[in-house]
Amino acid sequence: MITKQLIEPQSIVVIGASNNIQKPGGKMFYSILNGSFSGELYAMNPKENEIQGQHSFRNLEALPDTDLAILAIPAKLCTDTVEYLAGNKKTRAFIIISAGFSEENEEGALIEKRITEICNAHKASLIGPNCIGVMTPGYQGVFTMPIPKLDPAGCDFISGSGATAVFIMEAGLQKGLKFNTVFSVGNSAQNGVEDVLEYMDLTYEEGVSSKAKILYFEAINNPDKLLIHASSLIRKGCKIAAIKAGTSDAGSRAASSHTGALASSDSAVDALFRKAGIIRCYGREELTNVAAVLLYPKLPKKNLAIITHAGGPAVMLTDVLAEGGMDVPHLEGDAADELLSLLYPGSSAANPIDILATGTAEHVKQCLEYCENKFDEIDGVVLIFGTPGLAPVFDVYDVLHQHMLTAAKPVFPVLPSVTTAKKEVEHFLSYGRVNFPDEVLLGKALVKIQNTSVPSSEEVFLDGIDLKKIRSVIEKSKDGYMEPEQVQEILDAAGISRVHEIVCSDEKVLCEEAQSAGYPLVMKVVGPIHKTDVGGVSLNIQNEEKLVLEFEKMKKIEGYQAVMIQPMLQGLELFVGATYEQDYGHVVMCGLGGIYIEALKDISTGLAPLSIAEAKTMIGSLRSYKLLEGVRGEKGIDIQKYAEVIVRLSTVLRYATEIKELDLNPLMATEKSVVVVDARIRLQK
Repeated sequence: MITKQLIEPQSIVVIGASNNIQKPGGKMFYSILNGSFSGELYAMNPKENEIQGQHSFRNLEALPDTDLAILAIPAKLCTDTVEYLAGNKKTRAFIIISAGFSEENEEGALIEKRITEICNAHKASLIGPNCIGVMTPGYQGVFTMPIPKLDPAGCDFISGSGATAVFIMEAGLQKGLKFNTVFSVGNSAQNGVEDVLEYMDLTYEEGVSSKAKILYFEAINNPDKLLIHASSLIRKGCKIAAIKAGTSDAGSRAASSHTGALASSDSAVDALFRKAGIIRCYGREELTNVAAVLLYPKLPKKNLAIITHAGGPAVMLTDVLAEGGMDVPHLEGDAADELLSLLYPGSSAANPIDILATGTAEHVKQCLEYCENKFDEIDGVVLIFGTPGLAPVFDVYDVLHQHMLTAAKPVFPVLPSVTTAKKEVEHFLSYGRVNFPDEVLLGKALVKIQNTSVPSSEEVFLDGIDLKKIRSVIEKSKDGYMEPEQVQEILDAAGISRVHEIVCSDEKVLCEEAQSAGYPLVMKVVGPIHKTDVGGVSLNIQNEEKLVLEFEKMKKIEGYQAVMIQPMLQGLELFVGATYEQDYGHVVMCGLGGIYIEALKDISTGLAPLSIAEAKTMIGSLRSYKLLEGVRGEKGIDIQKYAEVIVRLSTVLRYATEIKELDLNPLMATEKSVVVVDARIRLQK
């Protein structure tokens, strides 16, 4: 829970304050004393009468009632301190910067748990322990540097790691990134990143609250809460970017299906972020570049003009934008010719607009004005302007600043000479501007933002799905892999097309069923999990003689129970699967099927339940998407039907959480149909 006393305290006490500002308690007191806090600030240290010129209390009993207590004392002393302040001094917010809790050992974890119980009982906020603190417009309760000048036009920043928060702020401030609030939640004993975000959602005020949020996770403790409140904020017009550290799995994951082998906790995070509309980043520079772009108005479309006096950076930026689906449209016609006539001979107005190394501030001004007023196809501008050090470029950066004051189209400055033109860049940043010193990183940020989907629909697709039948089959089934007949019932109830299958163990019945189904046929062994690995799949059986021969072979396979025959279908092999991830729910996957799934590992993920739009986004993000569309005269598949299979499956999973792994592999797809050929479902009730 987040209380008013944490956000807007009228009084603060630092327990463990010190005259030594190289100690956390001393630096914390110094930061608050010399910051924006205008309320009553108290210090407590049993060995001091005065701290940094202020009276120091020697014991808790002497303290006045206090809204917020910040503890910089040993972990073993924190429990009694919190209990006394909450019970006797009406303290309803605590920030514990001390370490030695759950991050260290079991004893520390028990102390942390007890403190959380005390705070919950008194309906008090707890941030930490093991954190750097909190910065709001009202006070700067941190013991670290930097302490940015907070700005309501800046971004809100919530971090699960104090040290990483410091490094991210460092990276952002160098670019001119502004911050509105900063929360370091440490061990998240009561409030994690998701809880602070929930508070920002519930207290959001249009025109007052920051529109940009950046998050750093070391663990996502409550995926549902994150999904609900991130989606809600984004629907209100906010933009959110986040890093989730710890994306790799140590060692191979033991699994008995393709889905299980390909799934990972990170695929669940990826799916969650995509569903919520969160822009996923993987490092400090990427996060702060994205954050800086988020503070701009959203690009209405994806057409950019590049104004430059250096060809190489413009080419590299153009490549990144084009690869990401954005455009640097060719400029031509009267307006382009007119602009060209104003530039030095040898310049180009075709886009990138190259004013040459000798281009002046006046040339920059003219190019910016033409992009703003005369090139209607342009949605935004990137200006790349550095210097070899021959002359100052203050005039160029002043022209840029003045243009940005009134321009309707966003202008992204790439000022790469951060050493040679250090004074000029600092002068530009002093206006409250942002600089993107690397054009490729800016391009990647623009692409990432442009290609992040809006939060998905909350409606569940139910058309033609018999949920009552699905629940009946699940409840009758045992744990483990379901029998083929039960799998068929699930698919039929979900409205998912499947190939006609016949399971039998009698040779005479087998021959009769094969004659009825018609050749060619596929035969698969029933029993072993990995059929191909044990020689349990035979394709293109053309006659009864071959049928009987393959049947005799399969009866000798270890684990044999029966065989399954089905018509031999033609088409592109696809895959749809799902695995249940604790706390996240079902992660649904799609991609090319058959032997390609593990060889290429070209899969896309989504979090159930899914909408048709989400499924199409998943399909469209596959590297093999061109094959699905059709290439070199080959017909493509019915992508709408493929998306519908994914969505129907996701609805089944939404109402059957007992399904822990599921494989539809392969599905045979043509331009007219998508049919499941083989399916496995593992239950764990």
